[in-house]
Amino acid sequence: MDLIQENKPHVVCIPVPLQGHINPMLKLAKILHSKGFLITFINTEFNHQRLLKSQGVDALDGIPSFRFETIPDGLPPPENTNATQDIPSLAMSLVETSLGPFKSVVAKVSGLCAPVTCIVADVLMGFTIEAAEELGIPEILLWTSCAGSLVCYNLYQDLLEKKLMPPKDQSYLDTVVDCIPTMPGIRLKDFPPFIGIINSSDDYMIQFLCAQVERAKRASAIIFNTFDELERDILDSFASKYPPCYGVGPLHLLEKNIVEKSLASIKSNLWKEESECLKWLDSQPPLSVIYVNFGSIVVMTPEKIIEFCWGLAKSKCSFLWIIRPNLVVGDSAMLPPEFVTETSDRGMMVGWCPQEEVLNHPSIGGFLTHSGWNSTLESISSGVPMICWPFFADQQTNCWWSCNKWGVGMEIDHDVKRDEVSKLVIELMEGEKGEVIRKNASELKNKVEEACTSHLGSSMANLEKVIQLMHKPSK
Repeated sequence: MDLIQENKPHVVCIPVPLQGHINPMLKLAKILHSKGFLITFINTEFNHQRLLKSQGVDALDGIPSFRFETIPDGLPPPENTNATQDIPSLAMSLVETSLGPFKSVVAKVSGLCAPVTCIVADVLMGFTIEAAEELGIPEILLWTSCAGSLVCYNLYQDLLEKKLMPPKDQSYLDTVVDCIPTMPGIRLKDFPPFIGIINSSDDYMIQFLCAQVERAKRASAIIFNTFDELERDILDSFASKYPPCYGVGPLHLLEKNIVEKSLASIKSNLWKEESECLKWLDSQPPLSVIYVNFGSIVVMTPEKIIEFCWGLAKSKCSFLWIIRPNLVVGDSAMLPPEFVTETSDRGMMVGWCPQEEVLNHPSIGGFLTHSGWNSTLESISSGVPMICWPFFADQQTNCWWSCNKWGVGMEIDHDVKRDEVSKLVIELMEGEKGEVIRKNASELKNKVEEACTSHLGSSMANLEKVIQLMHKPSK
């Protein structure tokens, strides 16, 4: 290590070992590297191997100033090495086993490279705060979802104490929660669903989430992958409860505007991308294709996937559908042969894709999504309206914001039916409501670009404030 690099600040970044958390953390790490920081990025051993498989054996070699390290996740190797791990088991194992290995990696890279001067961790990897406090260095946390979802997690304990949760019956979930001034009209069903039905795994996840949210109050600052103009009232409401909070996003746009080309080859998709779909999109008319992707975690029943199939077929719209091998419970995602035959002239299905490029393609006119936060932000940033089918974690809250506050989406019932799918797809792609939603999405796109491209933009300014904090010793 040369003297110049030895004198640079050194940041260790560690995401939750799930696709939707790795993506924004890696983007943030690249941004910080471009701002003069040495970077050590820590994956779990399991995900490190998945990345090598999907990206190539040299994909994580990095460069001297951007290193990759690993820690074990404490779980036995799964039978399917290309599938998302069980989340409650993963959360429990990380809490119980990860602090020691993490501290060992920090000590190792401090000796090999330069002393670690700051830790940047996912809010849900709260065990890292103990390491930062021992070293007397700043701990910056990254919340990878919308700021509004953190409000919901913070209210879990109150809802349990007031006996609003778990619900008395399914209809009870329509009860409006009137204790969030910044989120008027939000229903119990719009909260992250761990609290909705208590069983052994959900009960642990509630304890886990409450503990991580509480521990976050010890951090030096919290970064949100959002921008002020989207959630200013929520971010302002955190002032009395949390350390300084900054909207520094969307991170994928900041990455495009800031990161040097030398890091372009470092990617984070755990599945191999099938880019031939971009050539197919080139052959389609503008705004004619609905893009369908339910993300990296959603697993649906064979009955639900069949409803989506025939709903898309009935709409007569062209579609690009991302179907992971493990999308369907207990089986590979087998589609009805009649559906494949009927839609062969206007549909394409692939296992994974470069989503940012797809959403920015001129032929894309709508997005049928699970409402994961990365997908929501990427859709807003591209000006693409959404049909939202939330499934897990923060997705219900993201859906509520998209459909009720920002007016950029339409919600589909969880008990999906083909007629509803068809009706909403046609409305989004061809109807008057779809035009209104598309206009709203276009207006938000303009605000996103202003936040991330101008040196006076809110996200650019907040990034500089965070960087200043990273240079300060912890109190």
